Amino acid sequence: MYKELDEQSLARYCSQRDRMAEDELYRRYAVKVNLLCRRYVSDEEEAKDLMLETLIQALDKIETYKYSGKGSLYAWISRIAINKAINQIKRRRWKVVRMDLWANDNIPEPTEEEMVAIPKEKIRDWIAELPDLRRTVFNLYCLDGYSHREIGEMLGISETGSSSVLAKARKQLKGMINEYLKGQER
Repeated sequence: MYKELDEQSLARYCSQRDRMAEDELYRRYAVKVNLLCRRYVSDEEEAKDLMLETLIQALDKIETYKYSGKGSLYAWISRIAINKAINQIKRRRWKVVRMDLWANDNIPEPTEEEMVAIPKEKIRDWIAELPDLRRTVFNLYCLDGYSHREIGEMLGISETGSSSVLAKARKQLKGMINEYLKGQER
């Protein structure tokens, strides 16, 4: 019965503290939330902890969820996860990048064909290697669709600062991609 519930009904049953509905919510969203958390924190255990904290908070606050169409429950839960990840990163303090290796952007832009040939896992690994602030801004802007104004508000930096950090993250990724491509030519 619970597997067939739509999001609105699942949320309603969860707000009534129906244990089977809560288990179904976990089954539906644990993997997706864990993957989302992994984009922000590079440690697997830390991501799993954030995922669990996110789902616990979602269940604790489920009565505040407002259904706004298909996919809105996951969107609501993912917002909780992103906020938790950002708070976790803020507590650790941003790792300072002492030297911008790609300050001179003489790095050629990879072609579309070259990008398609790179395994997605490799790209995920490179994003995970970015320093905390760059990885967070990159994820929020490029993958989660937030504006620089929204990112600035979330992270306590200026809109221009967010844009600058994104440019540095892209430059760093471009350098990683080009190094990889050079290695493939051999």
